[in-house]
Amino acid sequence: MRILFLSQWYPYPPNNGSKLRIYNLLRGLARQHEVTLLSFADQPEVEPNAPEIQALCREVQVVPWKPFEAQSWRARLGFFSLTPRSVIDTFSPEMKQRIEQTLAARDYDLVIASELGAAGYGPYFQGLAALFEEVEVGVLYERFAHASSAWSRFRHGLTWAKQRRYLARLLRYFRACTVASEAERQLVSRAAPAYKSIEVIPNCINLADYKDVHETPQPNSLIFTGPFRYFANHDAMTWFLQEVYPRVQAQAPEVSLTITGDHANLPLPPAENVTLTGFVAEVRPLVASAWASLAPMRVGGGTRLKILEAMALGTPVVATSKGAEGLDVQPGEHLLIADTAEAFAAAVLRLLQEPGLRQRLADKAYQVVCEKYDWAATMPRFLGLVERMVNGE
Repeated sequence: MRILFLSQWYPYPPNNGSKLRIYNLLRGLARQHEVTLLSFADQPEVEPNAPEIQALCREVQVVPWKPFEAQSWRARLGFFSLTPRSVIDTFSPEMKQRIEQTLAARDYDLVIASELGAAGYGPYFQGLAALFEEVEVGVLYERFAHASSAWSRFRHGLTWAKQRRYLARLLRYFRACTVASEAERQLVSRAAPAYKSIEVIPNCINLADYKDVHETPQPNSLIFTGPFRYFANHDAMTWFLQEVYPRVQAQAPEVSLTITGDHANLPLPPAENVTLTGFVAEVRPLVASAWASLAPMRVGGGTRLKILEAMALGTPVVATSKGAEGLDVQPGEHLLIADTAEAFAAAVLRLLQEPGLRQRLADKAYQVVCEKYDWAATMPRFLGLVERMVNGE
């Protein structure tokens, strides 16, 4: 069949969780279907002619992405609208036009819109069967649910109210939607109780991409992967460096921490033996050479591909409950989980000091990725959903 795939993220290189999911979905779809990719350019420079993408898609089109500007006139007018301000401010007339032109030029069987930034163009799909791929509303809900003051609760509550109403309206243009975890499925059901076609397709990895990475783990080395443009990553590292890392250093002064990804010039608490690499084109060798990988997330939604990547590379993980949310894993068997600064530091120190524990966790974690989080096992379910949608089932 012919599929028009709309993406908020340009999926190459696949250097964050969203891009990695999209890239692997395109690989799976391209084996059976003809795919046209219409994507925003989330960075100033993208590679629309990248051979890796050209090999998967019949046609690739790229549209500039307009970042949200809270002080713009459109965003200010959004205060008086039932539609979220971010949706109003980032709307792209060029993307709307490209969608309409692309659908007019050829017949398509299905539109797949990845994430909210692409799904917002549902009114322009001309009634075609459409799939909203990876709805994620957990971040906005948690900002409201965990607000620390009455004003913050009011402000985030207003945003959440607008978002859930907008989502309920938007879902009318989609025969089905996917989410990455059961927690997200429940949130979407609460936001749109009349909408029943919600399928959990977990974040996975292509395990074959990790089997050729061979590095020797370096004792006392920790790693965190993730760009700070996603606020949950910056929040995680701020908390870790301020509350956890000093406790670890007090008992293991030789410990070091590497933080990869675009840090967006955001501040961090001062700490010794911390390396900020910035963007790294190939992060897998760094993860494989670390003694432990960290996921001290306190907010956010979905499931953490950083955890699955570490597990696939044989690097054990220390995470918070939020960090491991959505993954079918057992604390103490596949990873260590701790939610207070004291407990998180203790878990990190255990891994640094107990090589046997480290190896047991690494072995069990690799096994669970093989069984549950390899796209080779999950992709048939996604492709089956695509077939059912087109067939009207």
